[in-house]
Amino acid sequence: MTTAPVTRTTALPPVTSAPRRLLKHPRLMHYNRLAALVLVANAAWAASSWPLSPQALAHASLANLALAVLVRQQYVINLFFRLATRVPTSWPLKVRWTLGKVYHFGGLHVGGALAGATWFLALTLTGAEGLSAVVSWALVVLLAVIVATALPPFRSRHHDHFEKIHRFGGWTALALFWAHTLLSAPQPVPITVLTVVTFSVALPWLRLRKVDVRLERPSPHVVLARFDHGETPFAGSSTAISRSPLTEWHSFANVPTPGEPGFRLTISRAGDWTGSFIDDLPTRVWVKGITTAGVANIETLFKKVVYVATGSGIGPCLPHLLAAEVPSRLVWATRDPRTTYGDALVDEILAVQPHALVWDTSRHGKPDMVRLAYEAYRDFGAEAVICISNKKLTWQVVHGLERRGIPAYGAIWDS
Repeated sequence: MTTAPVTRTTALPPVTSAPRRLLKHPRLMHYNRLAALVLVANAAWAASSWPLSPQALAHASLANLALAVLVRQQYVINLFFRLATRVPTSWPLKVRWTLGKVYHFGGLHVGGALAGATWFLALTLTGAEGLSAVVSWALVVLLAVIVATALPPFRSRHHDHFEKIHRFGGWTALALFWAHTLLSAPQPVPITVLTVVTFSVALPWLRLRKVDVRLERPSPHVVLARFDHGETPFAGSSTAISRSPLTEWHSFANVPTPGEPGFRLTISRAGDWTGSFIDDLPTRVWVKGITTAGVANIETLFKKVVYVATGSGIGPCLPHLLAAEVPSRLVWATRDPRTTYGDALVDEILAVQPHALVWDTSRHGKPDMVRLAYEAYRDFGAEAVICISNKKLTWQVVHGLERRGIPAYGAIWDS
């Protein structure tokens, strides 16, 4: 383990050509490409089918909104990851590099939601009458509110409100879709699609339960939550927990210990909810849904990877480090790791990562994480870098490396 700053100055590799750099720009990330692909596909279908009948508009709206819902379903997400990571590491790196972007699937959700709302507005403008018109316009207004509050400026500043509007607004929209369909001439296909969508939305809530949790607080900044209620999730998955299930949910990376039942969550103080959780130390919490694959599951696409983490970002990395399914090297920058996270957790990390670079920011200040990530990537002979940090630093590392031709991955904060 290295705990002191790296004193040598390492020159980063040159940036790639302008066309390649353009494709690696955050605004052209795969998330946005997938959203654009859905919209272009809808435009192409409209052009080839023009003029569109009310029935065609209704089917297009329902199909796109079904897409928006189903790609967020936990079983579907896990399937995406399973399919994308099945390829062997003997495949060309460029192919594996692209498959590793599977966690950008949320672009399909955005494209489907925008296209579905647009088609439903067009359908409503064709002139529904009576109660059907009331339901249609109520749904148009509701979809507009959901779309507007999901835009990044509102979502980033008022995330709790965004979640509530998305949850309760989504349930109401689904009920209105049922009402609209039944008020129209009901057909087997729309009824079947709505049934599948309704089941998809309800499924996580059918698994809602309140369970015991054992909490260990090594410092006022962190709680280690231990669960043993019959679930041992796979490494790299996440679990959503809540103290008030109808209003607020928070997802954390599961840390199962190989060969042992149960799992842990690493919860750091980052806002009112986590602060209250750490201070109150509840003995029971709500859990729901299906454990869901996270970004670091793409590690199996590569022969060697470097994990870059800051602070509690070590939590999502830890299950992969413990499982050691893929050779890896850890770079972890955090404030006074033993005081903050406890000797037991730090020793557990070092037992599986004896050559890790642990940078104590309380002693050495904030490092250049792009440079440290590149040095570890180069020295370890890795094929990719996975960064788990805050939004700003994650983008610095991911974009800083990708524009230099190095596969890099990190969360995209699209939920």
